[in-house]
Amino acid sequence: MEGKNKNKNKKKLPRVNLTWLYIIIAVVLGWLFLNSEGGTGGGTSKPATYSEFKEYVERGYASRIEVYKDKGPLNMYVKGEHIRDVFRTGNDSKKGAEPYVVVKYGSIEKLEDFIDEQQELGNFTGEIVYKEQDSTLWHILINFGPFIFLIFFWFFIMGRMGNRSSSGGMNIFNVGRSRAQKVEIDEKSKVTFADVAGQTGAKQEVQEIVDFLKNPGKYTELGGKIPKGALLVGPPGTGKTLLAKAVAGEADVPFFTMSGSDFVEMFVGVGASRVRDLFRQAKEASPCIIFIDEIDAVGRARARNSMVGGNDERESTLNQLLTEMDGFGTNSGVIILAATNRADILDKALLRAGRFDRQIHVDLPDVNERKAIFKVHLRPLKVGADLDIDFLARQTPGFSGADIANVCNEAALIAARHNKKSVTKDDFLSAVDRIIGGLEKKTKVLTVEEKRTIALHEAGHATISWNLQYANPLVKVTIVPRGRALGAAWYLPEERQITTKEQMLDEMCSLLGGRAAEEVFTGHVSSGAMNDLERVTKQAYGMIAYMGMSDSLPNLCYYNNDEYQFQRPYSEETARLIDKEVQKMVGEQYERAKALLREKQDGHARLAQLLVEREVIFAEDVENIFGPRPWASRADEIITDEKEDAPANTDNLA
Repeated sequence: MEGKNKNKNKKKLPRVNLTWLYIIIAVVLGWLFLNSEGGTGGGTSKPATYSEFKEYVERGYASRIEVYKDKGPLNMYVKGEHIRDVFRTGNDSKKGAEPYVVVKYGSIEKLEDFIDEQQELGNFTGEIVYKEQDSTLWHILINFGPFIFLIFFWFFIMGRMGNRSSSGGMNIFNVGRSRAQKVEIDEKSKVTFADVAGQTGAKQEVQEIVDFLKNPGKYTELGGKIPKGALLVGPPGTGKTLLAKAVAGEADVPFFTMSGSDFVEMFVGVGASRVRDLFRQAKEASPCIIFIDEIDAVGRARARNSMVGGNDERESTLNQLLTEMDGFGTNSGVIILAATNRADILDKALLRAGRFDRQIHVDLPDVNERKAIFKVHLRPLKVGADLDIDFLARQTPGFSGADIANVCNEAALIAARHNKKSVTKDDFLSAVDRIIGGLEKKTKVLTVEEKRTIALHEAGHATISWNLQYANPLVKVTIVPRGRALGAAWYLPEERQITTKEQMLDEMCSLLGGRAAEEVFTGHVSSGAMNDLERVTKQAYGMIAYMGMSDSLPNLCYYNNDEYQFQRPYSEETARLIDKEVQKMVGEQYERAKALLREKQDGHARLAQLLVEREVIFAEDVENIFGPRPWASRADEIITDEKEDAPANTDNLA
C-alpha cells in the first residue's frame, strides 16, 4: 500500500514545462538588447539622415543632443512643440515623453563644428552629452549568438523528444531506458479469467501464480519458493496474450508489459541496458509481474559459431536477461510471464529450472473448448433461433480462439450485408467458407470443358472420402471458384490424439482422388491437383522420414531440431531410399484411388453431373447416390455435456 501511495503522490506533482523558461529568457534578452543602445528607452525614436538632422537643428527643433563615441549614432531629442513637424502626427501624446531621432554621422569634428555654429546663431540652446556606446551585450550576441541559438534549439528539440518518449516516442538521452508499460487496470477494460474460454489447465497454472502473489504465506510456510517465471507456449491466436491480460486483471499487483523486439536496438548495449532498467523498475514495485510477448525475438538460441547466425547485440541482451532472472542478484517478488509460438528455437539456458520454471502449453481448442469460445463471442450478436452451437463447434476443427472471433464477426457482417434482423446458421456457414476457402468468385469465366473437369475432380474427392473408412467425412463440395482455388471440398475431420498409418493412407488416397478421376474419366491430367499433390508429398515424407512408417526404413526418425545444423542426419544412400519409398507409397495410393473410382463409376458420374447442374452439393446428396456411409462418424459423439467435462463457469468464459 505504501508503494501505491508513493506512486499516487508522484503522479500529483506538476510537470515542468521548459517552454515557459525559454520564453522568459527570450523576453529578458530582448529587453536587454533594446536597452543596450542608450537613451531613456521611454520615448519613440525615428531614423533620420544627417541632412535632415542639420535641417531640424537649424529650425530650432532640437532640445538636447546625445553623441556616442566610436562613430556611433547620435540621438537628437525633439522639443514638444515641434513633435508634429518631425514625426508627422497629429497627436503628441502618442509619441511618448521624449521622442528623438537617431542619426548616423561621419566625423565627430565636423559634427562639433556644426553644433558650435548653430549655438552661435542661437538655433540650438540645449546641452550636448557625450556617452560611451554600451556594446558589450551587442558584441556578445554577435560573437556567441549562433552558439547560444544552437544550444537553445538543441534543448528545445530534446525536450520535445522527451515528451514524445513519455508517450511512446524516442529520446536519445533515454535510449537505454526500458520501454515497458505499466498496465493501469480499470473496471471497464479489466480482463479476468472469466473472459478466457477453455484452456482450463493453463488457467490453473497461472491462477496459482496469482494466488502466490496475493497470499505468499500459504506457500512459503511449507518451505516453498515463488516461481521465477512461466512460459506460455502455443500456436498463434490461442489466447496467450489474453491469458496474460487476465493475470493482470486478477492480480492486484503492478504489471509491466513489453515485446521482445523492444529490447533490440541499433545501438550496441542498449538491449542489455533496457533489461537492467526493466528489472530495476520491477524491484522497486515488487511484488509485481513482467510480461514479455514474443520472447523468441530476444531469446533465440545462441549460435555455437559466431560467424553463423550470430548477433552480438541480441546475445548480450539475452545474457543480461539470463543474469537478471537467476544470477547473483535477487529479484524477490518479481515473476516473469513470457509468450511465444516458437519454443523450439529458444535458448536452453532460458528454459532451465530457476528461470522459466514452468512451460504452460496453450494449444488449439478442442471441440468442447470451441463451444465455450463460441458462447463468449456470440454474446454481443443477435443470433437466430435456429443456431446450433454444437454444430458450429464441429464445423471449425483446428480453429483458434482468434479464428472463432473472426468467424462470428464475419457472420455478423454477412447478415448485415443482406439486411437481416439476426445472424442465422447460413451466415455462420458462409463465414466459415469464406475464411477457409476465400471469397466466392462467381464472375470468373470458365469454359464448359473446364467446368466439367473441375466437377470430375471434386466428385473424385467426394467419392473416395465417402467410401474409405478413415477418410474425413464430407460436408460440402463446390465448383464455384474461391480465392485461388477453382473448386473445393469441405470435410469434418475427426479430432484424434494419435493417428495410425491406416488412417493416414486413407487420407492420402482421398487427396489423390481428384487427379485419379481426371485420368480415369478424361484420359488426361491437369494442373488443378497441385495443392493435393503438395500435401500428399509432405505427408508421405513425414510418414517415412520422421514417423518410421516404411517397410524399408522402419522405426527410424531423421528429424533434426537444430536450426544451425545444415547437414542432413542421414547419408545419400538413405536419401535415395527415402525418395524411393515416398514414390512407392504415393503410387500405391494412387492406384488404389483409381481402382475404387472404377468400382464406383456410376455413382461418380451422377455426382459430377449434379455438381455441374447445382455447383454446390452437400453430404445428403452424396448419401442419396452412394447410400449411408458404411462407417458412422464419431463427430456427434465428441460434444459432451458441459456440466460433466467442461468447467462449471464455461458459460462465462472467454
